[in-house]
Amino acid sequence: MARIIAGTHKGRRLASVPTDATRPTSDRVKESLFSRLEGYGALADAVVVDLYAGSGALGFESLSRGAGSLEAVDKAEAAVKTLRRNAEPFVQAGAKVSVHKADALKHLSGRSGPAIELLFLDPPYGLGDAELLKVLRAAVGQLHEAATVVLERDRRSGRPTMPEGLEIFSEKSYGSTQVWLAEPSPAAPAR
Repeated sequence: MARIIAGTHKGRRLASVPTDATRPTSDRVKESLFSRLEGYGALADAVVVDLYAGSGALGFESLSRGAGSLEAVDKAEAAVKTLRRNAEPFVQAGAKVSVHKADALKHLSGRSGPAIELLFLDPPYGLGDAELLKVLRAAVGQLHEAATVVLERDRRSGRPTMPEGLEIFSEKSYGSTQVWLAEPSPAAPAR
């Protein structure tokens, strides 16, 4: 069972998705990643979108550490039920959380909310590079000019291709997990 590791909800346990189709981000990866995000100032009052959210561990960790709102998106019914369950204590504490049962690409393509300041993508390891590129391309037009994009994949999947308007500025390996951080490039259309 995942837990929140820091912030206002530190120690809160999160329900896990009751399938083998999701793989939670380890506490080690979360601790390192969120230390970096806090160092970049990427969390304070941020508009967060967590695609392929699973249990929502990354998005809820963001809320606990000061993000302003969270859109959690997953297309699997079991994940959506888990997201709603995990969202309850955050909503009761006054957090702005919305849960969406949707395909990541369709969600981004139809999204009309405020510009995304922090975007998490932790897709299934089986998601192909071409499909990931389509999702990243759709995200570019939704990003705030100072946004941070976090992409987590299996290290063997190789460095992802970034669409025009998005560039990787950092990458780090944690065993078999690889995390890339990207930001809008000067050519990206700002929101």
